[in-house]
Order: sequence, then structure tokens, then C-alpha cells
Amino acid sequence: MWLRRFMPAAIAAGLAFASALLLASCRQDMQDQPKYLPYRGSEIFPDSLSSRSLVEGTVPRGYLRDDQELYTGKTGANVAPTAPTATAAATSASGTSAVSTQPAAATGNDVNEFPFPITREILDRGQERYNIYCSPCHGVLGDGRGMIVNRGFRPPPTYHQDRLRNAPLGHFFDVITNGFGAMPDYSMQIPPHERWAIIAYIRALQYSQNANIADVPPDQVQKLK
Repeated sequence: MWLRRFMPAAIAAGLAFASALLLASCRQDMQDQPKYLPYRGSEIFPDSLSSRSLVEGTVPRGYLRDDQELYTGKTGANVAPTAPTATAAATSASGTSAVSTQPAAATGNDVNEFPFPITREILDRGQERYNIYCSPCHGVLGDGRGMIVNRGFRPPPTYHQDRLRNAPLGHFFDVITNGFGAMPDYSMQIPPHERWAIIAYIRALQYSQNANIADVPPDQVQKLK
């Protein structure tokens, strides 16, 4: 009686165990097939690596920096390329290979004109990005009184001092891209076009805090009165 009661369960357990063994043997056969894992050693190639290096001068898709002023904020013959290339590959002692994609710092003269027309849509985008990435330190008015300053951290300079009001546009692009002083770089978080949008909004903030009636278009003066 006892054996009859537990016989179906024992048979089911045995079938499940046999099925697991069969499945495991198939999977193990695929795992053990001849192959090279990434960055593993190899006797086929002279550099002893199974992975092939990129062709000299390779530029990743979307990283062709063909507009010097747009992507560096600089003008002049000494501007360093910002596109990561395969020439930065380095091999470590363990035999692994890595390609550096960190752009080199650009040198040259700061531009003082936007590389594309600034529209209201771009300004709105710049305001949005500024409020996300910049206002915690620089404040919503650009006066250097952001939230982290209120919490006791080091205040950044105000945008409304003469030095920064008269600074060329390329200076702000360079700081956003490469960082400056206690400020880290935001090259990974903010694409180049959005950096220019932020700079346009910074200029708008500067005008808003330091404008006079002569700066207002004639057709708008009457509205102010």
C-alpha cells in the first residue's frame, strides 16, 4: 500500500532527473566547443591576442568631429582632434587590450559666435539642461548660490561678474567639456549641441541681470512701459 502511494512521485522525480542530465549534456557540449573568448591569448596572430585591433584611424559611428568650432569651441590650427581613434590602444601586462575614448583637450582661440543659429526652442532646451546639470551649483539665476552652496559646499563664481560677462563663448564650452577647478567635466552627460544650448541660456541669464533700456529692441520698449 505504501509503495503504491509513492510510486508515481518517484517515477516523476526520476524522469525529471534524467531530463536534467540530458539537457546539461547538450549545453556542456556547446560550452566546450573550440573558440576564443574576448581578449584571450592566441597563437594565430603575432600580437598573441585573439581579438583584432581596430584599423588605424578608425572613428566610431557618431564621433566624426568634422566641425572644429562646433565640437571644440576653438578656432585655429592647433586644435587637437576630439574623435577617439584606434591609435590610443594599449596592451597591459595581462595581455588585455583597451582603446581609450577620452578626447584630448583642445587648444587654440576661443570662438565668440555660436556655430548655429539660436532659436527660442534652443534657449528653452538650454534652460532645461541648465536647471538639471548647472543650477545645483550655479543657482537658477547664475549667481553661484545653488543648493549645494546652501548646504555648505564651495560656491562657484557668479556669471554676473565682468570677467565672465566678457568671456568668449568658447570659454564656457571648454569648461563644460573639460571641467575647471572644482568643477568636473560634463562631456559624457551633455552632448556638444546641448552644451551650446546651455551657453546660450547662460548668456540670456547674464543679459537678464545686467541689461539696460538700450539693450531692449525698440518694438519691445513700449511693452515695458
